[in-house]
Amino acid sequence: MKRRTVLGLAAGTAAGLVLPAGAQQGPIKIGELNSYKVFPAFLEPYKKGWELAVEEVNAAGGVLGRKIEIVSRDDGGTPGDAVRVAEELLSREQVAFLIGTFPSNVGLAVADFAKQRKTLFIAAEPLTDKIVWDQGNRYTFRLRASTYMQTAMLIPDAVKLKKKRWAIVYPNYEYGQSATAAFKKLLQAQQPDVAFVIEQAAPLGKIEAGAVAQAIADAKPDAIFSSLFGPDLAKFVREGNQRELFKGVEVFNLLAGEPEYLDPLKDETPNGWYVTGYPWAEIKTPAHAKFLAAYQAKFKDYPRLGSIVGYSTVMAAAAAIRKAGALDQEKLVEAMSGLAHGTPFGDITWRPLDHQSTMGAYVGQLAQKDGKGVMVNWRYVDGKDALPSDDDIRRMRPTN
Repeated sequence: MKRRTVLGLAAGTAAGLVLPAGAQQGPIKIGELNSYKVFPAFLEPYKKGWELAVEEVNAAGGVLGRKIEIVSRDDGGTPGDAVRVAEELLSREQVAFLIGTFPSNVGLAVADFAKQRKTLFIAAEPLTDKIVWDQGNRYTFRLRASTYMQTAMLIPDAVKLKKKRWAIVYPNYEYGQSATAAFKKLLQAQQPDVAFVIEQAAPLGKIEAGAVAQAIADAKPDAIFSSLFGPDLAKFVREGNQRELFKGVEVFNLLAGEPEYLDPLKDETPNGWYVTGYPWAEIKTPAHAKFLAAYQAKFKDYPRLGSIVGYSTVMAAAAAIRKAGALDQEKLVEAMSGLAHGTPFGDITWRPLDHQSTMGAYVGQLAQKDGKGVMVNWRYVDGKDALPSDDDIRRMRPTN
């Protein structure tokens, strides 16, 4: 009876009956790792974003006739744990390639691992410039605008103000250090007489905000550049407000306009700060409107920037597989180089030169509306317009 069944299936196939697409193969597994427990404010919306993308890709028929499946793991927020998790995803789970990571130091560790294993790695969130420039490699690509790029987007406003005495406060790890270096370099290039009167490097997640705010106040700066985010930012804002630190002082802060970090400030939101962020409720482009409607229908909540990052990362992974036509690592890497696809922020391209995507960011100022923090006077800056020259990048980036 079994023999007749097998012969019958064979005869049916020979007669032109085709089994459903992907029937002979399981889903394409993509390994995702991130610091979910350490950075929940960003990464819980991020997870929802990639879940929505997976649902949409599979509803449209998947890729290469197969559904995609994300195998997700928490990387503990440390480089060592992340490398161990990445190895487990490849060896035990047999994933096709890797995506994800949040902190810059973790992203760099996984990028180096991907280079050693010759495996595609799409870095979703780590903002360090090194991941595509100084320590860039053939197998690593990065989605978000880097610290250099987002800082460059703020520089025109900083230059216009012509403030000479600057204070700097940042989280003391790769991201904060990189952002500070970029800001000083870019501002000094356009305003040589600028002076940095004080720098405060705070341990990530452990800022002594009162002492930091007082030290900056004592230095009497004309302006402040900050790359604080999350609870560190909230504590700094609270202590600064109490000391009237921001009164008559211009403040620039990377990331403070992202809903993840802006919403908790509520009526403590300082007015007039220059920030990068995501004014989700006011963006009226067709691409964003479509994403917003789908996200709210599925989750009964509004998106955060993490939602955009998670969604766009999976859409990039799916687009790369389609373009490659296979799961061979070298074909996937070639497919990522120059890959173009849509995101809720519009179309982006993954640059062959440095593997940086051209996803941009929204730049504006903070204000309060109905007791909540909002972005005003905002504009979208395309990532391609906030990069160093190609020659500068070639000098920084090692050969693959």
